[in-house]
Amino acid sequence: MSWRWALARRVAALAATGGGRGAQAQRLLPTSSAAAGTGLLGRHHMPLASQIRSKVVGCRGAALVSSRWLHDAQYQVRQDGASRAQEQQDPFELVADELSLLANRLRSMVAAEVPKLASAAEYFFKVGAEGKRFRPTVLLLMASALKFPLSESTEGGVLSILADKLRTRQQNIAEITEMIHVASLLHDDVLDDADTRRGVSSLNLIMGNKLSVLAGDFLLSRACVALAALGNTEVVSLMATAVEHLVTGETMQISTSREQRRSMEYYLQKTYYKTASLISNSCKAVAILAGHTAEVSMLTYEYGRNLGLAFQLIDDVLDFTGTSASLGKGSLSDIHHGIITAPMLYAIEEFPQLQEIVDRGFDNSANIEIALDYLRKSRGIERTKELAREHADRAVKAIESLPDSDDEDVLTSRRALIDITERVITRTK
Repeated sequence: MSWRWALARRVAALAATGGGRGAQAQRLLPTSSAAAGTGLLGRHHMPLASQIRSKVVGCRGAALVSSRWLHDAQYQVRQDGASRAQEQQDPFELVADELSLLANRLRSMVAAEVPKLASAAEYFFKVGAEGKRFRPTVLLLMASALKFPLSESTEGGVLSILADKLRTRQQNIAEITEMIHVASLLHDDVLDDADTRRGVSSLNLIMGNKLSVLAGDFLLSRACVALAALGNTEVVSLMATAVEHLVTGETMQISTSREQRRSMEYYLQKTYYKTASLISNSCKAVAILAGHTAEVSMLTYEYGRNLGLAFQLIDDVLDFTGTSASLGKGSLSDIHHGIITAPMLYAIEEFPQLQEIVDRGFDNSANIEIALDYLRKSRGIERTKELAREHADRAVKAIESLPDSDDEDVLTSRRALIDITERVITRTK
C-alpha cells in the first residue's frame, strides 16, 4: 500500500504548483475508485485533504481539478492508513535488539569493586528481573520518531557517522534513565518497607535497608558519571531536575497535611514529580541531543509528561483492581500505607462522609473495608480511567504535532509511540 501513499503525496505536490501540472496531477490517479474506504491514517493527516482542496480552488485554468480527484486522493491516503494500522508492530519488538544491547551495557556499568555492593546494584538488571523496560523502549522509539535534522547537502558517509554517534548518545539517555528509575525503586522499597518488586523479593528484604539505600546511591552516581560524559549542560540540567523531582515527590507523599491529602491538584503534582518528570525530561533530552528546535523538544516533553501521568493513574486503579501476582507487588499497598490516590479522591467527591474515614487513617482494617465499600459504590475507578484517557489523548496529540516526515522508520516509530499510550491505559498489570 506504500505506493498509494507516495502517489497521493506526489499528486498533492503537483497540484500545488498550479499551471499545466494540475492536469498532470489528475492523470496520475486511477479513474476507478468506486470502493469507499473508512480507515484513517491519523488525525494529523486529515489537513492534507484540506490543503489539497484549498490549493486546487486557488488554481485556475488547467490547474482546476475535479471533486472526483479530491475524493480519490483522500481515498488513497485513508486506504493506506488502514493498511498501515493492520501492519502495526509491537513497540517493544521494534527496539528489542537495542534493548538487549542496553541491558548488557547496564550490567557492566553497575559493576562495583565491593562484591556485596555489586550484587545489590545489579539486582534488578539481572536477566529475568529487568522488568518491562518501559522507559528505555519509549526513549529509543522517540529517538527514531525524530528525523535527524541535518542539511540535505551532507555527504552520505558523514551523515551515517553522525547518525550512529547520535544514536549512541540517545541510547546513553535510556541507560541513564533506567539507572535513575531503578535507584528510585530501591529507595522507595525501603521507605515503604516493601517485600516484593517486579514479582520477586525486594532487595531490602534480601540484603537489608542499609545496603539497598547504598545500592540506590551507587546507581545514581553511575548515572551522573554517564550524564557528565555526554558533555551537554542542558541535558545534564534536565536529568538533574528529574532526580530532584523524584525526591520532592516522595517527600510530598510522606508529609501531607489533611487538606493536601484531599486535593486532586496536590495529588497530580506529586504524581508528576514521582513518575512523569523522569520520562518527560528524558524524552526532551533525546530531542535536544539531536539538535531539534525548542518547539519539537517541548512536544516530546509533553508526550512523556502525559504518558507518565496516564501510566500512574492506571497504576493507582490497578492497586485496587489487580492482584498481587499480576502487579508483581502487593495489591492495596497504597491504602495500607495511608496514601490517597485518584480513585479514592473521586469517591470522596461523591461521598463526602468518606473524608472522615480517610482522616482517621487506615491503621484499623475496619476503616479500610469501609473506604473500599464507598469506592465500590462510587465512580472513582471509572473517573480515574477517564482522566488517564485524557492524558493519553494529549500524548497522542503531541506525537501528531511533530513535523511532517515521509521517512517510513520515523512514521513507524510514531505509530509505536501512539500504540504505547493505548497499551498504558488498557493494561491489567
